[in-house]
Amino acid sequence: MGELVLAGAGHAHMMLMEAIPDIIADGHSVTVIGPDERHYYSGMGPGLLGGVYSPGEISFPVKSMVESRGGTFVSGKVARIDPHRRLVILEAGQGLPYDVLSCNLGSFVPSDLVYEGSSNVYTAKPIQNLLLARTAVQEIGSKRPVRIGVCGGGPAALEIAGNAWAAANEKGCFGAKIQIFTGSAFLHNHPDRVRSLAFKSLNKRGIEIIHGSYVEHVATGSIKLQNGQYYEQDITFLALGVKPSKVFAASALPIGKDGGLRVNRYLQSMAHPEIFGGGDCIWFEPDPLDKVGVYAVRQNPVLMHNVRAQLQGRRLSPFEPGGSYLLIFNTGCGKGILYKNGLSFGGAPAFWIKDYIDRKFIKRFKSDVG
Repeated sequence: MGELVLAGAGHAHMMLMEAIPDIIADGHSVTVIGPDERHYYSGMGPGLLGGVYSPGEISFPVKSMVESRGGTFVSGKVARIDPHRRLVILEAGQGLPYDVLSCNLGSFVPSDLVYEGSSNVYTAKPIQNLLLARTAVQEIGSKRPVRIGVCGGGPAALEIAGNAWAAANEKGCFGAKIQIFTGSAFLHNHPDRVRSLAFKSLNKRGIEIIHGSYVEHVATGSIKLQNGQYYEQDITFLALGVKPSKVFAASALPIGKDGGLRVNRYLQSMAHPEIFGGGDCIWFEPDPLDKVGVYAVRQNPVLMHNVRAQLQGRRLSPFEPGGSYLLIFNTGCGKGILYKNGLSFGGAPAFWIKDYIDRKFIKRFKSDVG
């Protein structure tokens, strides 16, 4: 009998959690570690800020998913992994033994630019932050137009700006003045057509893009740029890109250039074959992957097969990242921007497609639990 531990209950572990009864039937135990009884689907997070979704609509009840299938759910955060003793050590000090470990510990938005103790500053992750931010936007916006700064120049900044605008323009609110701060060109890694659609969406709502100087620091009520300019804000969002969990560096495990767990084509640690990983927390050695949710979804069947194969002593299967993927940005107010293989369009149809895909994914993995 083997002990399987899943560190993290995110997107890349959904099929493994679904397969818990089969893993137990093979003679193994399954323990899942998660920081919360629910896991929020990041692809729908901006819609939570914009008021399109409720928390229950965009989250998986992972504790009940695990326990209803015969597994053990442990509420906590992973501090580090001891690969020599085969222990996962939680921040609370508890050590959980494993024979096989799979990690889906996600990523975080760096907050080094924020002065300690600052208030009304929200990172794009964890997703629950966006619900707190929505409350803050509407609380201030119910009295006067709210000043909102968004630090970042990528898709997350676009989605947060658009959905913050939506939250501030609901009935009973006075609207918002929103500024996006990007040191380089906005959406510089994306096709011109996508950028054009984004500018059109932002301009229509009076959302200003300020570029040419990076953010130096953020404090309560203000943003300071490296060129010395200050901008007063009521609420600031950090959407500066994500970095993998710090757990692997803290565990002295082999890591990639970004700090993610270095894995081979089987999604398996380069140094410890009993450790696997998926999603934002890994560095895929054969061909480093973008930090987009589609890869976590694509890794599901391979992680499920390889983790079970490792427990049973069977042959592993390689992960093939696949070709181009569909990009859809939620720009707020029930509208979006879609792009794939040269095709791009904006407006309500783009959002409808995204909403359908996201709801279908959510429904599959929580159809039999509350």
